[in-house]
Amino acid sequence: MRILIWAGAMLAAMTTGALAERYVMITHTQGTDPFWPVVEKAGRDAAEDVGAEFEYNFDPSGDMAGMAKLIEAASATQPDGIVVSLPDADALGGAIRSAVDAGIPVITMNSGLEASKDVGALMHVGQPERDAGFAAGGRAMAEGVTKGLCLNQEAFNTALVDRCTGYFDAMGAELNQIDVSNDVAQIKTRTAAALQADASIDGLLAVGPHVCAAAAAAVDEVGADVHLACFDLSPEVINLIKAGMVAYTIDQQQYLQGYMPIVVLHLYNNYAGMLPGANIPSGPGFVDASNAEGVAEQAGVNR
Repeated sequence: MRILIWAGAMLAAMTTGALAERYVMITHTQGTDPFWPVVEKAGRDAAEDVGAEFEYNFDPSGDMAGMAKLIEAASATQPDGIVVSLPDADALGGAIRSAVDAGIPVITMNSGLEASKDVGALMHVGQPERDAGFAAGGRAMAEGVTKGLCLNQEAFNTALVDRCTGYFDAMGAELNQIDVSNDVAQIKTRTAAALQADASIDGLLAVGPHVCAAAAAAVDEVGADVHLACFDLSPEVINLIKAGMVAYTIDQQQYLQGYMPIVVLHLYNNYAGMLPGANIPSGPGFVDASNAEGVAEQAGVNR
């Protein structure tokens, strides 16, 4: 009985202490990308596991100035840590540095690997984006692509540009990308128009899951014989792979991007600045017809 009472008291003490922690995650999104709900879920799961409070914010407009204001607003509340995606270091760097200067530990995730240290972040969790694009391009070329086109839904996002750049670097070709926007209808229309304007395009890289689905619809509508490769997972992308309409998608395991920063911040705050010895790469990996079935149930949930 004494052991049970002691164990209960210790658990209560640990939980009470942990609840004093509060972490804020801020990401860039227009709310149209199925990628981000998985990131948010992961952050909430991690916060629950360490007994911390968790807040998730994004600017619905996708505007970088709006995102910077969210970072500033979060800093003003003095959380125990901020997790932030970094698609545009020029636009967001000032707000992040101010948070760091105020004594708030910051971890960047998803995008902004190269600029993470420059803005004062402790570390970065995400995949090396150019390397991921390079892997996609090397495989596309091996599978017969001779002229590619990259479909970029966020032209301001340096991580997505890196994906496109890596794809063409692997082919030894100049960057060829178009801004398709984040609107699914526009993605389909602009992709179809590009294919109709240049019949020599035989490879497409869609750097987001909703872009992938809209691009597949455009290819089907035009009737083009095009190799379609994508980034990230969703139930629809998995179905397209199974149907043979998408050759493969790059899985950057966004659950890790949401989960690990919260755990690292918890360790940093509670164990005298404990940190991993390096950034945490969450990808890249391939999902194709050979393994799509195995991850199907996790797509859009934890993958």
